[in-house]
Amino acid sequence: MCGIVGLFLKDKALEPRLGSLLSDMLITMTDRGPDSAGIAIYGETSDGKAKVTVQSAAPGADFLDLAEDLAKAGLTAELAVKSTHAVILIDQSDLANIRSVLTVVRPNVRIMGSGESVEIFKEVGLPKDVVQRFSVRAMGGTHGIGHTRMATESAVTTLGAHPFSTGADQCLVHNGSLSNHNNLRRELIREGMSFETQNDSEVAAAYLTAEMAKGKDLGQALTGALDDLDGFFTFVVGTKTGFGVVRDPIACKPAVMAETEQYVAFGSEYRALVNLPGIETARVWEPEPATVYFWDHEKTA
Repeated sequence: MCGIVGLFLKDKALEPRLGSLLSDMLITMTDRGPDSAGIAIYGETSDGKAKVTVQSAAPGADFLDLAEDLAKAGLTAELAVKSTHAVILIDQSDLANIRSVLTVVRPNVRIMGSGESVEIFKEVGLPKDVVQRFSVRAMGGTHGIGHTRMATESAVTTLGAHPFSTGADQCLVHNGSLSNHNNLRRELIREGMSFETQNDSEVAAAYLTAEMAKGKDLGQALTGALDDLDGFFTFVVGTKTGFGVVRDPIACKPAVMAETEQYVAFGSEYRALVNLPGIETARVWEPEPATVYFWDHEKTA
């Protein structure tokens, strides 16, 4: 089943409240996905710096002296530990090397996401517990997406939770099922993509990453997905500055959107949106099948 939420802020005055607003939206979707939950927050960027969110099943051991061990490997890093996750701040020039270095110094650590602004936190458990574990309510930012999972075809694991991130500052949440993901996975591997799980949603994320690497923006990549991805799906996707939504041509999964002068919001059900400021005067609609909805801070400023 699964539940999806997303919030793209137009009004900078709301940015300190992003984590709190998204948390309430996510928790409202608990009965659509009580097995695990995750959230991606696009926040402040530092000139010349990049963020890498990592996860460990044994954070006490893996995060101890991690910054020092990265320094010994030639990477200057700052570490902020949040429960089973940590956000590593490094020079942007080191972003291409961080995965190979971590494989050596901390082979059991998994990268959840990376980029200039995104932080991704996901774990097994109820959404309210995941939100509390990572202090999501205290986080500010420009936009974010979240997901509550009901695992119907695979095990309940941290890596199987959403969002999935396969490129810098890119992540995706998905409600539905793809029928051609195995063939597409093989094609993407030939193009140089790598995968952490067997989840079809990770394939969708990798597809969008590969398309944007060819020069497309998020809206164009989502349009291509309508031709190249088979099955039923609702995607909500984030990039450094963008926020996109698309449903398959059948659109059997529920979805609702709302827009005001302050924000654009998405929920699998309207009840996820009812506590947003100004929702009573928002334009509320059900996104059309096979239609791409796309907003970008750089294009709307």
